[in-house]
Amino acid sequence: MDAKPRVIRLEIGYHAWMSTPYAYAIRLLARREHSAAELHRKLGTRDWGEEEVSDEDIDELILSLQQEGLQSDERYAESYANQRINKGYGPLRIDNELRERGVSENIRALCLAEHEERWWDLMQQVREKKFGADLPGEYAERAKQMRFLQYRGFVPENIRELLS
Repeated sequence: MDAKPRVIRLEIGYHAWMSTPYAYAIRLLARREHSAAELHRKLGTRDWGEEEVSDEDIDELILSLQQEGLQSDERYAESYANQRINKGYGPLRIDNELRERGVSENIRALCLAEHEERWWDLMQQVREKKFGADLPGEYAERAKQMRFLQYRGFVPENIRELLS
């Protein structure tokens, strides 16, 4: 006798459940970490059809995701910072980008402080990859390298020290 597997049916049906704000948030978080502000923006701009979803509903949903451990601004900041460090960006640029994505100042400061010892070596590696091992001799070349490193988000005092 072949026993067929039992299928558990949700009251509202699978497709209806998949179109709920909670399921959409889970799908977003399954792909990558999101800050609470990013999640709020994405959930708020989506058309939910007949169902009206208010800002308060979205705030409650995000709070429940945080309580379940599914959403964390700390995890998001760490993941984002590691990604940007691996691409050669410095602390000022990463801090600015995290601020734009709605991460609080405390979380940003803690996240960037964890990488404090890496900034000098990273700045040297980024400069050498772009311009080679030799330090610039002429003023114009030095200014070009300074602009590049500032664009990448490194601290101006450290850049001057590196290039002198």
